[in-house]
Formats: sequence, C-alpha cells, structure tokens
Amino acid sequence: MTAKLYIDGREICASEGDVLIDVAADYGIHIPSLCYMRGRPCLGTCRVCSVVVNGSIMPACTARIADGMVVEVAQPEVADMRRALVEANFSEGNHNCPSCEKSGRCELQAVAYEVEMVVSRFPYRFAERERDQTARHIFLERDRCIFCQRCVEFIRDIDTGHKIFAIHGRGTHARIDIDVVLADRMPPEQVREAADICPVGCIIEKGRGYNDPIGKRKFETRSIRDRVLEGDKK
Repeated sequence: MTAKLYIDGREICASEGDVLIDVAADYGIHIPSLCYMRGRPCLGTCRVCSVVVNGSIMPACTARIADGMVVEVAQPEVADMRRALVEANFSEGNHNCPSCEKSGRCELQAVAYEVEMVVSRFPYRFAERERDQTARHIFLERDRCIFCQRCVEFIRDIDTGHKIFAIHGRGTHARIDIDVVLADRMPPEQVREAADICPVGCIIEKGRGYNDPIGKRKFETRSIRDRVLEGDKK
C-alpha cells in the first residue's frame, strides 16, 4: 500500500512498511549510519541515523514508512546530535587514522567528514584493549571497535550457523571476542567479508597490510554520501 510522507518538507510516496533510511536514500536524501547495511536485518546499535519522526527522535533504520509521516533530517538539533554520536565513537576508542590500515576506506572516518566533525567535544579516553591475534587468519585491533555488531550478527559458521564473533562485558569493560576454532575454519572469502563489513579497522585479515595494499581509498575518490545514494558501498 502506498503512503505519502514528508522529509524535510518534501512530499514523497513510498510503500508502507519500507525502511525510512532506504526510502530517503532512494530520493537522494542521505542519512548517515555506521551499523545499518541495506538488505540486511536492522541492528539499531549506533543511532547515527537518528532523525525526527512526527516530533520524536528515532533511528531511521528502525522507522517504518507510514502514511502521513513527517520526518526531519536536517533539523539543526538532530544534526548536531548525530555529530555528537560520531564524536563519541572517536573519543571512546583509539582511532589514529594516519596509521590505520583502513584509512580512506573506513566508514567512521567517512561519516565524520560527512557530518563535518572537526574534533570530538568529549574527552578522549585512550582505551587500552588487548589485541587478539590468536586466530589463524584474523587479527582483532580491539581499540578500534565501535560495537556496531555487524560481525556478530552477519558472520556465522557456514556449517553450524553459530556466531564467530561476540561482544563480552558491559560498559567500559566491553570488548569484541572471536571463537578461534570457528574462525580458523572460515574460507578466505568469508574472512575477507568479515574484514569488509567492519566499518572501522578492527577486523584485519592477516597477510594484508601496509606492504600489500588492502583496498582503494574509496571514500577519497567518492564520498560515502554518493556511494549510499547510488546503492554502492563496495
């Protein structure tokens, strides 16, 4: 059933029940996100896609289209809130972009440019999280993790369906962990997928690094806004 809604005053028609962040993108309106991936189940963990829907703030990845919906994306207060959420991610981890293997391909870095972040308004914690290199093919740079949970939900053992990654602990003690036995059974294509869906440089494929380029600096040649609106995040 077709519904009529308004995004920043613009009248839009879409199917009831569709995901707001996708509909906005289809109409050339970019709403940044760090956990949502089009075509996959919504995680709703990062809240960077927050917008105003009928007067209430909610993540655009969980909002479903309904007739008469009024959405504000560019409203200054909610835009600043999105920027604050991105800044919080930088302050809570150690994101030294010039020395990171994923610089130029990092979604956190790209979204920071998109929301016009200059420096975090929050004190930097300089968290110390122990690296994990016990798996045969995967290196975990834990202090870069933003706990988006993409790897937890979307990367599973091919035979059993069991989760390979997990979040353990809470608050400042939370960390990303890996089931080494299951990880060592991952085929090369799945290892590459895990590294690629990580929005930051937390999951690194061993054997690929500075001496062996791990990818083009995609967000420097085309912005994350343009890639999302064109349906290409590869």
